[in-house]
Amino acid sequence: MNKTIRRASVFCLLMVLALLVRATWVQAYEARALADDEHNRRNTIAQYAQPLGDIIVAGSPVTGSKETSGDDLRYKRTYPKGALYAPVTGYSSQAYGATQLEGIYSHVLDGTDDRLKNPADLVTGKQTAPGDVLTTIDPAVQKAAFDALGDDRGAAVAMDPKTGRILGMVSSPSYDPSDISGTSDGDAWQKLLDAEDKPLVNRALRQPLAPGSTFKLVVAAAALENGLYGSVDEPTDSPDPYTLPGTSTVLKNESASAPCENATLRTALQYSCNTVFAKAAADLGQDRVKAMADAFGFDTEKLDVPVRAARSVYPTSMDEAQTALTGIGQFEVTATPMQMAMVSAALANGGELASPHMVSKVTDADGSTLEEFPDGDTERVVKESTAEQLRSAMATVVEKGTGTNARIDGAEVGGKTGTAQNGVDNSNTPYAWFTSYAQDDSTGEQVAVAVVVEDSGAARSEVSGNGLAAPVAQKMMKAALGR
Repeated sequence: MNKTIRRASVFCLLMVLALLVRATWVQAYEARALADDEHNRRNTIAQYAQPLGDIIVAGSPVTGSKETSGDDLRYKRTYPKGALYAPVTGYSSQAYGATQLEGIYSHVLDGTDDRLKNPADLVTGKQTAPGDVLTTIDPAVQKAAFDALGDDRGAAVAMDPKTGRILGMVSSPSYDPSDISGTSDGDAWQKLLDAEDKPLVNRALRQPLAPGSTFKLVVAAAALENGLYGSVDEPTDSPDPYTLPGTSTVLKNESASAPCENATLRTALQYSCNTVFAKAAADLGQDRVKAMADAFGFDTEKLDVPVRAARSVYPTSMDEAQTALTGIGQFEVTATPMQMAMVSAALANGGELASPHMVSKVTDADGSTLEEFPDGDTERVVKESTAEQLRSAMATVVEKGTGTNARIDGAEVGGKTGTAQNGVDNSNTPYAWFTSYAQDDSTGEQVAVAVVVEDSGAARSEVSGNGLAAPVAQKMMKAALGR
């Protein structure tokens, strides 16, 4: 063999070896990445090759599947009560992907999760029967919130204080996920994207807003925990009006006739005295108020229920005047309805915050548990004595204060109203808030709720937490207690 032929042979051999190495690399190391690539059409075809598993509420599916025609995607998702449960389920679209529970548990619901497969299925890659996702949602609470919010823009959350189970989660306006579940729903999708009210946003979890006077509960807790005041019935050193520290800005109360000068924390919550809580926040200082807010869940980067909630924020690097404004839930304080429900839930549960969750378990097609989320995983936020005092003060708010629209016969109800400024110099319609708890007198069963109404179409002068948000909360609490 001459030299030229020998060199050509060696070169060809090296090329063959290179191809073998590359093929081995792709099959051994890159196969999963290629299979999982979002542009791989085979994944979508496989996902919709059979009916999807279901998202379950109180033993009944709130999702379904129906067979399509003339498409390589054989089945598409359906939602029998789409708008009612959209804030819980999210959507599963053949064209636009999946969100919320549909997205988080997509592999369980389409049967591709490895936990659904037996050893033979893992080797052959055979698609198995899909699993289901069981939620903690109470259909009565969900419907009560949905009906009560109606056409108002806002959101509501209800949870069991002892277990952390989310009983209801509503965002308004909502949408029907069935309208965008196929491949030819471009017009409906664009309409949702262009809508000024942003129906695709889950306001209960993903839209933090100024919490207004509902944040006074956090400041009151900080004042008691840090010994600024010995009890909710001890007079405070609070002038009326109150000049913000280091400024000439005078802060007044909503009602000039309210007995806010040197008021106790109970009275200050009952009449929602801005002066008392602004001064308390300034006296405590931002670090202590922030520590209390963070204990309730503010500034948590990864609050997963299991859908991730947006971070509720208590700001830092403030001067005394700005710190005082945070005491009334203004300046740069923001909170989601989920967060404010957690505040009331912790106080209702003796100062312990149960981890909020809206999925109880994930099962395979036979009902065997793949994943379970235990109830009652708690962390102490405040002392039991602090929680008891604030519960009592919240009850005063509902009995004879600013939250009377939340009363329920046969139940102890406590709450806090809020009307939060919106826009530069409060130029837009204020937000109406209410956060509360209820406990049945006979059974001891509890529920905690938070509601925000961003816009109801009411005149500015008619916007209040008691007028707009408390009635929604009351209906949700009654439903949760079976009343």
